[in-house]
Amino acid sequence: MDSTAGRLGEPNLTLSSLGAASTVTGSKHLLEADGKRILVDCGLFQGLKNLRELNWKRLPIDAESIAAVILTHAHLDHTGYLPRLVRDGFRGPIFATAATGAVAEIILRDSAYLQEREADFLNRHHVTKHSPAQPLYDGQDAERTLELFATREFGREFTVPDGGPTVRFRRAGHILGAATVELCWHGRRIVFTGDLGRYDDPLMLDPEPVPAADYLVMESTYGDRVHERSDPADTLAGIVDETVARGGTIVVPAFAVGRAQTLLYYLWQLRRAGRLPSVPIYLDSPMAINASDLLGRYRDDHRLTPDVYQDMCAIATYTRDVEESKLLSADRAPKIIISASGMATGGRILHHLKAFASDRRNTIMLTGYQSPGTRGRAIADGTPQVKIFGDWVPIRAQVANLRMLSAHADADELIRWAGGFDTAPQRVFVVHGEPQAADALRSRLDREFGWSATVPRQNQVFNL
Repeated sequence: MDSTAGRLGEPNLTLSSLGAASTVTGSKHLLEADGKRILVDCGLFQGLKNLRELNWKRLPIDAESIAAVILTHAHLDHTGYLPRLVRDGFRGPIFATAATGAVAEIILRDSAYLQEREADFLNRHHVTKHSPAQPLYDGQDAERTLELFATREFGREFTVPDGGPTVRFRRAGHILGAATVELCWHGRRIVFTGDLGRYDDPLMLDPEPVPAADYLVMESTYGDRVHERSDPADTLAGIVDETVARGGTIVVPAFAVGRAQTLLYYLWQLRRAGRLPSVPIYLDSPMAINASDLLGRYRDDHRLTPDVYQDMCAIATYTRDVEESKLLSADRAPKIIISASGMATGGRILHHLKAFASDRRNTIMLTGYQSPGTRGRAIADGTPQVKIFGDWVPIRAQVANLRMLSAHADADELIRWAGGFDTAPQRVFVVHGEPQAADALRSRLDREFGWSATVPRQNQVFNL
């Protein structure tokens, strides 16, 4: 345990990261005081096999002992473990913004469906070490989880019942509903960034500054990198022009929440300017379609005017039906297919990659961060082949990566946000980043602000 002493006269308050310590996934940050436990985020580990296997290990604490969960946003690496937590006995409230609750409803139901489908696939093809293979959780677990959600407004303080902390959500940008969490408990103010968004993003609002914190738990996904400053629309237009000229198809693994909508926006811009070839555009992801619909429900959570939102969404043909998706894979005419998942870990995009990746006329267009161990990362790193549904598929298509479309703040933007504090935190805990990125941000916070920053180890306990 870290040796920093608790404040005199106040109950001992500890912080430990049960996930996202020197890795980008599995965010779970535990606060404990007077025997009461609060969990900030509850995400799945993704990517490398040794990380994914952590999802099957029980937490070092009992799920039923957690009084409440507070969510920064709805992405799977921040919410995807919730149904398992419920299966293991958690029954407390799950606090989130209204839009995060709506997005989580889509994501958790989809995740449960994929868990069940994968277990069924393994059992039918007898390719499992366990007999029978079981899903991490199922649809019933997801539905029980959604019943526990308690939504709260941005900017308005609320208190977790029975001696819990006072909490405030501020806008974090990133995706619909995303928030930073300011948590005041036993005389300490702890701020969690969750995932911070970009400044001047065409869809999402800027991340709000936070004036003060005693302790800051800060993400570092891009802590060692700066995004390209080139115009995404120009880059996208060039990729589409070149691919269509070859007679090819652009296949886009896109995160269903956030990235898919950003792509629709830029494609609409290009078509409105007469810069887009006359090829059909398909949004082939029921989850992305549902997420796009939420932009219409939560108009105060983004920059789009109603007219732009409607025109942007109308740029694509939506394919919900599985048979329609199969027809897209069979069609060799030039087109743009946007499908999930964003790191090619599952979903309909795998069928499209299997159909189009081996043809040099086509382009695979990646659109942001790719976790180590995912197909998306392998493709970005230039692998000659990837395994899809048990078969090795050669990657002969052109590969493009629109890194500037990332919804994560880069290193300079993280520092810009940190510069909004009126008073320096006593200590910063740098999480949710690969080791090099996390340490680079830690060093930069020390160099530029003189802040004391630490990169926690998994399950390391700190006294606050």
